[in-house]
Amino acid sequence: MKFKKIFLIAAAALTFTSGAADQRSSFVAAALKQWIDSGELPGAISVLSQGGRQEIACLGWADVERRIPMSLDRTFMQCSQTKGFCGVTVAILVEEGKLSLDDPVAKFLPEFAELKIAVRNAEGKRVLIPAKNVLTVRMVMNHTGGFPFEIPTKKVKGWPGLPLRDTAREAAANPLLFEPGTKFRYSNTGIDIGAAVIKAVTGKPWDVFLKERVLDPLGMKDTTFNPTDEQLARAISLYAIRDGAPPKFLSFDRWMPLPHNGPGVYPSAGAGLWTTVPDQLKFYRMLMNLGIGDNGVRILKEETVKSLLATSTRPPELGSYSLGLDVDFARGTMGHGGAWGTVCTVNWRTKQLNLWVVQQVGKPAACRWLTARRKAANKFFSSKFDDSGARRYTGRLE
Repeated sequence: MKFKKIFLIAAAALTFTSGAADQRSSFVAAALKQWIDSGELPGAISVLSQGGRQEIACLGWADVERRIPMSLDRTFMQCSQTKGFCGVTVAILVEEGKLSLDDPVAKFLPEFAELKIAVRNAEGKRVLIPAKNVLTVRMVMNHTGGFPFEIPTKKVKGWPGLPLRDTAREAAANPLLFEPGTKFRYSNTGIDIGAAVIKAVTGKPWDVFLKERVLDPLGMKDTTFNPTDEQLARAISLYAIRDGAPPKFLSFDRWMPLPHNGPGVYPSAGAGLWTTVPDQLKFYRMLMNLGIGDNGVRILKEETVKSLLATSTRPPELGSYSLGLDVDFARGTMGHGGAWGTVCTVNWRTKQLNLWVVQQVGKPAACRWLTARRKAANKFFSSKFDDSGARRYTGRLE
């Protein structure tokens, strides 16, 4: 199958996103053609949208060895993009008055009442001292709680290897890396603790609460922590990207060991949610539209999105991050990336969306196609289109 044909198949399948009209532009497809043709880039999906227009490209192969072309129904692991889903569920409870970002975590999970910090004494020996600051929900959700990236058990078993409540207990039993609220350390552990708090508040497992309040209302039927065999059969293959060599197929990564479904697979709020492009777009367009989905269902009030999800909750000197999302309130952007290369950013002020899906590990110099795609995206967003066909969609969500 030729490259151009693969793109046209994608361009003809744009009806899943309501409120946007296909312009048949091909900025990204043209920019990345050389790397798809050479095989350096196994496959990718790109979605660009602004207002009532969009460009979508399914490029290359979902499975190189079996020559299965990339398509929109393919499932993939979004890794750390899962954090934004946890942030939305926290925001729901704050909006309902059931939770405050400044609530002590120990209010819901007693084992966090007395925390220790690992420091070096005058002799250079590692010693434990009591934490002075109270650990809050805000801190665990914005990576200032003092936790490592993962707890010891998950370093061995991977992200789905332990229930969330057990993850929280192990995190509390291990020393912090610094005084809560004083530094930044990117941490799946903190987000998992936030999810454990949600269960304590609602009485429901976090994944159940997420499904009931976010996934089902938005119609995200392919988004799950425990995919079915059929969903896994549609998965985009994972590849290691290497300089000067073809991509290497990987049956799994140590952070997501086999099997990917079954009774031993537990939800992880820090990373672990499977999805598809149509599903992921429903979530991010809800953020872009300040709490309301393409189907007209409101997940959060507009002010809640602006005050909690689109606004940094970190001290100014510690960077911009809200509840599971990287944000820039002044520009209007929020989004997140994932370890396998997926990333989505939306701008709620300009109504722009930029989604990129790959399943790759490793970041060698060969990933120069990312620069080419960024330039292509800039061309899309700065170009003028005939929007007469898109105007009839305007206002449907107002």
